Amino acid sequence: MKISIITVFPEVHDSFLRLSLIGRAIEKGLISIHTIRFSDFCQPKERIDEPTAGPGAGMILKPEVVEKAILHCEEQWGTGFKIFFSPQGTKLTQRVLKRLAESVNQATERPALVTPSTTPHLILVCSRYEGIDARVEQKYADLVLSIGDYVLMGGDVPAQVFLEGFLRLLPGIVGTWSSVEKESFSGPFLDHPEYGLPVEWHGMRIPDIVQSGNHAAIEAWRTEEACKKTMLRRFDWFASSQPSKEDCTRAQRIIPPHYVALMHTQVKLKEGIIGTTSITSIDLHDTARSCATYGIKNFFMVSPLVDQQAIMATLLNFWISEEGRQYNYSRHHAVSRVRTVHGLQDVIAAITAQEGTAPIIITTSAKYHDHPGKIDFTSHGRVWESGRPVLFLFGTGQGLADELITSSDFLLAPVQGMTDYNHLSVRSAIAIILDRWLGLHPDLS
Repeated sequence: MKISIITVFPEVHDSFLRLSLIGRAIEKGLISIHTIRFSDFCQPKERIDEPTAGPGAGMILKPEVVEKAILHCEEQWGTGFKIFFSPQGTKLTQRVLKRLAESVNQATERPALVTPSTTPHLILVCSRYEGIDARVEQKYADLVLSIGDYVLMGGDVPAQVFLEGFLRLLPGIVGTWSSVEKESFSGPFLDHPEYGLPVEWHGMRIPDIVQSGNHAAIEAWRTEEACKKTMLRRFDWFASSQPSKEDCTRAQRIIPPHYVALMHTQVKLKEGIIGTTSITSIDLHDTARSCATYGIKNFFMVSPLVDQQAIMATLLNFWISEEGRQYNYSRHHAVSRVRTVHGLQDVIAAITAQEGTAPIIITTSAKYHDHPGKIDFTSHGRVWESGRPVLFLFGTGQGLADELITSSDFLLAPVQGMTDYNHLSVRSAIAIILDRWLGLHPDLS
């Protein structure tokens, strides 16, 4: 495989390409890498950059210089797949690396990667200053990559990050292929913890199971630890990795049990006072179905009013009966997890009795509030690290009373669209929040 790196500073890559596995792969003839200097395609004393057009400071690389460098690479080593680096590019992930590596390994999937001699050729274009004229990127870039949501001084470090990740996926680069197949981001779970000697270091010991010699037990422990680490640190990766049913079952054993309470008391009314609201059948049914979909253990309908309790009892008694089960089993299944209680303390008491510990309470609101425990939809680890059950509180009427929000452990960021309208029904808000928090969101890129 041939790789061209076009850069302002080839010296940046000298030691990088001589050392470690990349240097060894070059020595073994598995890959050849050439660095090309932009200034070699300028006249003597001619600058490689020019001021950006329009108002604003900064310099950009001249389009004709970049073009000459690219064409030179293709004349020397054949048609290449051209990768530019920019903060505005596609996020570099293991999936992107794997897809490119598969294209190279199979060689027939992406003709742009293949020269007439079927030798793949990558051209990495490393910008500097304010970047490269947008027209060059439009004409030549087969892929624009970003290594993160931040700005660097140029594209050389991103190119090296790309090469570190990409080359290790090619046969022969990494000595032990199993280490590549089982590492983080190769499946729905991150890698398990690794240990080496000494057995005890700073008062911390290698887990006994690792030293047991029981390979089956060690493998089971590693799988469990990998799952724990993923759930606490990168649930977003798991959710986007198209996990199998077995993977989901394993994850559900790690994730603390979740509960939902829909408050019809201690809520704000239009008059600005705190009071109670009426129960609606549609809220009960639709929220129960959302809770069943996302694995909520129990859904509590909270109202202190006797007549409201009677209405709920009438609805629930039918759906949890044999007649209701026969009439619509899926509705019966969803409604069977509904519980009716008089107040929040009843909810907390029921969860505590069931789980052996009080729940962490997360409140929700359509508005922003001052709260020391503000979280967003990526804060799973912060909430789950204690192992306590999780209770989501949702308010009817005009939302939860301020005292409930203030006394909660966490306050979730509001659900918002890009308009000024912010009046979702509570059942819609619950479905959206549960999906963002516990849903699977496959990345099909």
